Amino acid sequence: MIEQKVKSFLERHSFPLKGKRIAVGVSGGPDSLALLHFLWEWQEHFDLHLMALHMDHMFRGEESYQEALFVQNFCQERNIPFEMFRSNVPRYIKETGKNPQLAARERRYSFFEEMIIKHDLQCLALGHHGDDQIETVLMRLTRGSTGKARAGIPFTRKLGKGMIFRPFLCLSRKEIEEYCELHQLEPRRDPSNMKEVYSRNRFRGSVLPFLHQENPLVHEHFQRFSEELESDEHYLAELTGAKMNKVMKKTEEEVTLDIGPFLEMPMPLQRRGIKLILNYLYEEHPSSLSAVHIESIFSIIRNPHPSGTLDFPNGLKITRSYGNCFFQLHPAEWKPFYVELHGPGLVQLPGGGRIEAFWQSEPFDPVDTGSFLVDVRETGFPLIVRTRKPGDRMTLKGMAGTKKLKDIFIDKKIPVSERDRWPVVTDRNGRILWLPGLKKSSHLPDGAETEEVIKLIYRQ
Repeated sequence: MIEQKVKSFLERHSFPLKGKRIAVGVSGGPDSLALLHFLWEWQEHFDLHLMALHMDHMFRGEESYQEALFVQNFCQERNIPFEMFRSNVPRYIKETGKNPQLAARERRYSFFEEMIIKHDLQCLALGHHGDDQIETVLMRLTRGSTGKARAGIPFTRKLGKGMIFRPFLCLSRKEIEEYCELHQLEPRRDPSNMKEVYSRNRFRGSVLPFLHQENPLVHEHFQRFSEELESDEHYLAELTGAKMNKVMKKTEEEVTLDIGPFLEMPMPLQRRGIKLILNYLYEEHPSSLSAVHIESIFSIIRNPHPSGTLDFPNGLKITRSYGNCFFQLHPAEWKPFYVELHGPGLVQLPGGGRIEAFWQSEPFDPVDTGSFLVDVRETGFPLIVRTRKPGDRMTLKGMAGTKKLKDIFIDKKIPVSERDRWPVVTDRNGRILWLPGLKKSSHLPDGAETEEVIKLIYRQ
């Protein structure tokens, strides 16, 4: 019965076993031991090359070492090649500060990947089953996971130069226990699997018995749900990628989103678009990141107020400014700058771009905000290039009185993140002469000609 279910499951996924070189991750528990025995019995029929891999995480001292020896002996009795690795995961946890489950998983999969390369293996078989799938899906939904993560455990995925596959996802825990009893396998059992300190164990002990009581085949329904959701997510991810490439610009640590065309996308693609940005910027997803964070991004994007800021885990800063939303990983701390010009020269701006100064006697275009003339007989030297200060005001060409720099930035829709690094040019007395690229003061009247004029050019 079990053999036929697994065979049909593999056929449905177009995953032939014939001639494959397969590693089996074996802890010694019922699931992995049953899987190793199962594939060993099929070894001759499918011309399989099998190898068992066991890692002792050293959480339980002598007890876990004896489990490793049990697996080794099990393999020796059946002439199955065996590799074991003892990793001091408790020490690794102290060194990295990672939680025990994540640390153990990292070390385990690193070992698996090394063995696949060392022994020229194609696949790694793992013993996850249908009840594991139920637990994973429910835990992720409860935690607030989004997108593909809600699909739970995939049947296959890449691992280095090989591929993981899970042939027991079609079986329940009860079926595997019955298989172990039928073949007198006597697996070892990790006592930590009974501790309710782990959320998975609480789902296992409280939720799964109820679900199986309601429907003994509930694990099959969850597996079908997982596969359908994974397939839908793959298709929607392709659509999202094509649309997002038209509405965002990205560098290694920053993404700029054009809000207008983004909001014209269908809502399912918008949600996945935000997820796509986060996946791009985060090398490793913070465990605290959830659907609530996605909704907070939408809150500032749709808010009628033109600006807003969010601070996300691991140094990600999200800033809304007018028609754009900026996603910056570890944004640079901008410090005020102050540079004196004592004559012709070049000022390299910390935020990129430069201001060039040279003597000028040719006609001048007063409309060009990218350049400015200074009558140095009036201003004297030095000219100052600096960042803005609280309360900065300037006279504007063709207008009476003064205007705050803050209001000019708002009128010109300059993002908040750029205002503190925008260059401001003043004379030696602090009078603002020019806001490069934006506004000129009334310092030099149109058409005025003097013998001592410095021309300033702003290049971004």
